[in-house]
Amino acid sequence: MSKTERDKIKVEMEIDPHLSWQEKLAVEEQEKLSPRLVYEIIRRDGVEELSRPTSTLIFSGITAGLVMSFSFVFKAVIASYLPIDAVWTDLITNIGYTIGFLIAILGHLQLFTENTITTVIPLFKPFSLDKLKAVARLWSIVILTNIFGTALSSLFFLTTDLFSPEVDHALDEIAHHVASFTAWENFLKGVLSGLLIAALVWMLPSVNNKILLIFMITYLIGLGDFTHVVVGSVEVAYLVWQGQTSLSEYFFQFLVPTTLGNIIGGTGIFTLLIYGQVNQELEE
Repeated sequence: MSKTERDKIKVEMEIDPHLSWQEKLAVEEQEKLSPRLVYEIIRRDGVEELSRPTSTLIFSGITAGLVMSFSFVFKAVIASYLPIDAVWTDLITNIGYTIGFLIAILGHLQLFTENTITTVIPLFKPFSLDKLKAVARLWSIVILTNIFGTALSSLFFLTTDLFSPEVDHALDEIAHHVASFTAWENFLKGVLSGLLIAALVWMLPSVNNKILLIFMITYLIGLGDFTHVVVGSVEVAYLVWQGQTSLSEYFFQFLVPTTLGNIIGGTGIFTLLIYGQVNQELEE
């Protein structure tokens, strides 16, 4: 489509001047955000994130790792009340999986998988080495602090006698299930998880009910058994502290392949495709 044709369409899209101001307001309220506007909203958020001081990123990243552990805990708490072998059990237990995401995302905490889209979008236009270094700085700080937070929370759950035997058993079952995936499975499942989290971040500016959107997307991640590097780190670290999984298995079977999968799904697939969607409009 030529620029002239696009300009004609834009003219036709303008609100009818014969409408009253109340009617014009009603039309504007029903208008959805264009991909270009969503891109700009996320780009500005990304620029703000990249400019944050290191100390802010550290504390926010640790806090995100801590609160994401609630996804592990509340999934186990719900599971402790349900029959283990029922085919519908996962439909209920994964409601608990959404809790950590709701707290971290609505609390504007530094969650690594969100940054696979938010901080990458400012990198593209215009691209610079300084921006690339800023993204690398933020990613490295956030992933390390997220993992540190998950390690602390998993140790706390294991050593404080906080839960009933039924919940402790459910925690063990969930952790062993996640640790049973091979490195390749973690990578593939991580790609899908990263793609869904990036899609969630992309859709957030366009919806009014953010809680419902976060709930639905993260519920599907849990239900699909897709691996998320932060939640999964709590679960696998829970076994490491018990000596049931080695550090080598934690790093090379879970952490590295899942992180790569989350990055490829969030940045390598979704973000690059979205950039291709709006790139021509950005040049006008």
